[in-house]
Parts: sequence; C-alpha cells; structure tokens
Amino acid sequence: MTQRKPIALPCLRGIGQIMLQNNAWTGTLFLAGIFYDSMLMGFAAVVAVVTGTLTARLLRYDEADIEAGLYGFSATLVGVALTFYFNPVPLVWAAVVLGSVAATWLQHQFIRRGWPGFTFPFILVTWILLYLFHHVYQPGAAASVAGAMPVSDDFTTATNGFGEVIFQGSVIAGIIFFVAVFISSPTAGLYGVCASLLGAFISLEFAEPATDIHMGLFSFNAVLCAITFAGNKPRDGIWVLFSVVLSVLLDVGMLQQHMAVLTFPFVAACWITLGMQHLLQKMGIKIKD
Repeated sequence: MTQRKPIALPCLRGIGQIMLQNNAWTGTLFLAGIFYDSMLMGFAAVVAVVTGTLTARLLRYDEADIEAGLYGFSATLVGVALTFYFNPVPLVWAAVVLGSVAATWLQHQFIRRGWPGFTFPFILVTWILLYLFHHVYQPGAAASVAGAMPVSDDFTTATNGFGEVIFQGSVIAGIIFFVAVFISSPTAGLYGVCASLLGAFISLEFAEPATDIHMGLFSFNAVLCAITFAGNKPRDGIWVLFSVVLSVLLDVGMLQQHMAVLTFPFVAACWITLGMQHLLQKMGIKIKD
C-alpha cells in the first residue's frame, strides 16, 4: 500500500511558485504577507492551494511536479483574486474551489506539452469568473484591503511592486514578499527591485496617476518578468530589460482600456521574449556574455 505524502510542503512551494520560487520558506512568507493584509484572502489562498494540490494528486499528475508546487500557484492566485474582487458569499467560495480545480487542470495541459504556461491558467479562469460575476450573478464588491500608503519614496515604490503580484497593497506585505524572494534567490530579488522602479518610471512618462504608480500597479508584472529571466550573465540583463519594458507597455495599454490586467502583461511579455530567444537561436545569433 502506497503511503500518502503530506501536502503541506507542496502547498507552501506552490505559493512560492507565484514568483517562480521552489522554496517552502518563500511560500510561508508569502502566506504571512497575505494574512497580514487580509485574513480573508489568506484563508482563500489556503483553500485554493490545497484544492489545487489535492486535485493534482487525485488526477495522478507527476509527483515531482506536485512536490515542486507547480499545481499550486495558479490556484492560489484564483482564490486571492476572487476574494479581492468580490464579497465572499457562498457562491464566491464555490467559485474559489471550482476555479482552483480548473486552473490546476489547465496548468497540467501546459506542463504535459512542455509549454511555458506561467500564470495563464489563473488569468483565463479568473477572466471567465470575473465576466460571470459581473454579468450573470453579482455578489457585490469586496471591501478594500489596501494598506495606508506613506509618503512616496523609491524604496516603498519598489517593494509595492512585489506586493501587488498577489493583490496586496500594504507596504509591509510588499517588504515581506521582497524578502521572501531574496532569501530564495538574491539575484532575482534585486532584479525585481530594479524592474519595479523601471516600471514606475515608464508609467510616469505616460502620465499615469502617481498614486497608482506608487502602489505598484504598473510594476508587478515587471517584477515577475525580471524574476523569470534573472541570471548572473550580462545577457540575462538584456532579456530582463526587454521583457520588463514590454510588460509595462502592455500593462499601461490594458489599464487605459479599463481591462482586468491581472498578470497577462507578464505572461505575454515572457512568451514574446522566449520567442525572440528561440528565433535568434535558430538564426545562429548569440548574444555574448
């Protein structure tokens, strides 16, 4: 008889994988930051990541992928997003569970084909649920959980970009998230800080509202891009810069159209950047270190 493995570590790694960190301590800090801002969102994150991980186990997906948390991060984001946007009535909680299952299944479709899905399963599921809850059944908007903002400065502008990745608006949550990434990968953490500041600068050039810029609304997709392509070689910096600028431009454009941005600019920018890398490789063009 096969002994069932505990799910605590895969769940924590799944939360850490929101920012591409296969690290249970990172996931623990992310969860602590979410709970700091909102007990409701923290509970939703736990329900969602457990649902996603158990779904992967029940469907007998690859155990190594489950242990690495690859079936937890999109599900977690679905849970946090729905309780960020909507009043937590029973139907919303049902959507958290069903959405987590759907995101896990979609994640598997990318994984088994070897495609880089990133957070696209979360995006697709959440877009569908947002449409249904806005046009079919309206549970009402959630109460705001954004933390009070101090006087704007470069440090908090940078860390707020980390916080908004998981829908958290307080400075404390942003700092916790930065530390969580830094202890797993200092290079990724520092690249993320630079990307957050660059995102703020670019959006400022487009005359976006200063409050939104300081909150990190134009930086969190840039942070994810920077973490994705972070590395110790100079060419890594080139790809970080390319993907970050592209993600911010997409972010600005989508927000100006009043679209639910989520992490789509990050995913789209990463797909385009990976496509560019593949094209240059096929052409035999190599960027020197």
